[in-house]
Amino acid sequence: MSEQDQHLDALQDIRRMMNNSSRFISLSGWSGVAAGTCALLSAIYTANKIECWKRADCRFEQIILDGGDRLQATLVQIAAVTFAAALVLAFLFTWLRSRKTGVPIWGYSARKLMVQVAVPMVAGGLVIWRMMDFGLYGLVAPACLIFYGLALVNASKYTLPEIRFLGYFQLALGIVNLWMIGYGLYFWAAGFGVLHIVYGIIMWNKYERGTNS
Repeated sequence: MSEQDQHLDALQDIRRMMNNSSRFISLSGWSGVAAGTCALLSAIYTANKIECWKRADCRFEQIILDGGDRLQATLVQIAAVTFAAALVLAFLFTWLRSRKTGVPIWGYSARKLMVQVAVPMVAGGLVIWRMMDFGLYGLVAPACLIFYGLALVNASKYTLPEIRFLGYFQLALGIVNLWMIGYGLYFWAAGFGVLHIVYGIIMWNKYERGTNS
């Protein structure tokens, strides 16, 4: 190897180290698969509840009849349980990958990542809450997808670049869903469920498959 090649390799190593120090690279593909699975199970559970209400053979009908407050509380409970389960599983797999890569799970890049995600998510959460207060349930699913997509695009500069494309797909689904009101649960399942699983498999295959031995 020539001296020039050695210098080029050294520069590439320095660039790689600088890039890794400014990005949170411990996101696990299994985190995406786990989050997507939780979302799909939640969508199936909610769909069964709605179908049960249509058949008028379960308590969900009474929730509808009792007014928006009860319906809102039920939807929030389902969303909260889904989010908590996905968050715990995502943290677990990310922590395991963090140990393997030797990157601190709560370093500078992780804190920057969380801030970039939190701003659109908190703003979106407040907007969605008010939508539900006014009974605009048909806009909840597209709003969730749009604000989540914005959060991913916003945070992509502090983590793996593929996050940006996941954000674009979420945004696209949310925008299309705005013109297909009434199919929100399907779009929600596609965005938070299927896309996360596909993303997780791609990330595992690209970044983790060769390091599991």
